[in-house]
Order: sequence, then structure tokens, then C-alpha cells
Amino acid sequence: MSQIISFSVDKQFANSLDKLIESSGYKNRSRFLRDAALFFADIQQRGELIDMDVNEIIEGHLVVYYQHGNENKLLQLRHSNLVEVSSYNHSSLKHSHTCVDVLQIKGKAGDLREIMDQLKNTTNIDKVSFIIAPIRDEGCC
Repeated sequence: MSQIISFSVDKQFANSLDKLIESSGYKNRSRFLRDAALFFADIQQRGELIDMDVNEIIEGHLVVYYQHGNENKLLQLRHSNLVEVSSYNHSSLKHSHTCVDVLQIKGKAGDLREIMDQLKNTTNIDKVSFIIAPIRDEGCC
């Protein structure tokens, strides 16, 4: 069941909010503000990956864009003891002439930072990012 929550803002903020919502691809304020609130709360509670305690357990998706020749390094990562890899996907992006691997992983924040630093400093790896999964107390899984 939906519940209406309202708050007041000045006209300038409201106008800029509508532009931000539109440029972000959202169709309505409610969904945008809900997602923004959840994202903000997650950052406030856990912080960014760089600031997390080294032993904090996190999970999410590691995305690695690269050129061929690094498959062995990624294979070693999938079989390492540093992180638990739940799933793995490889795609070839024809338009950008690059490969991308997406790994669903779980591990300690410190270990993940170390892995990302190693990957970022590897020849022919173009981009590395990690999308932290939000924490929920209940839900589908």
C-alpha cells in the first residue's frame, strides 16, 4: 500500500529537481525521490567503498572493461580466496571494441579495494567499477 509523504521546497529547487528527474530518466518524482533516499541512506550508513572498514562484508557487481590478453588474470580472480564469486558473465561490445566481465561477488571491503587497485593498474584493463548492493532487512532473497 502506498503512503503519501510530502515536504516543502522553494520554487528554484522544485524547478531544478524536475530537470534533474527528467535528465536522470525517471518518469515521476516519487520513484526518483524514493531511489535517491535509499541511495543516500546507504551511503550515509555504510559510506563509499574507499571509506569502509577493511573487514566489512559487502556484495555487489564488479564490472571490468578490458582488451583480450587479461582473461587469465580474471580467471585467477574468479578462483581466488579473496572473494566469493556467485556468477560471472562475459560480453564482447562490438561498438566500443572492448570486452566486459561482470562478476557477482561477496567479500571484505579491504580485499575488494586491493583487487580493484590491481586491476586498474593492469595493462589493457580500461575501466573497473563496483556497484555495491543495497542492504535490506527483508525482501525477496
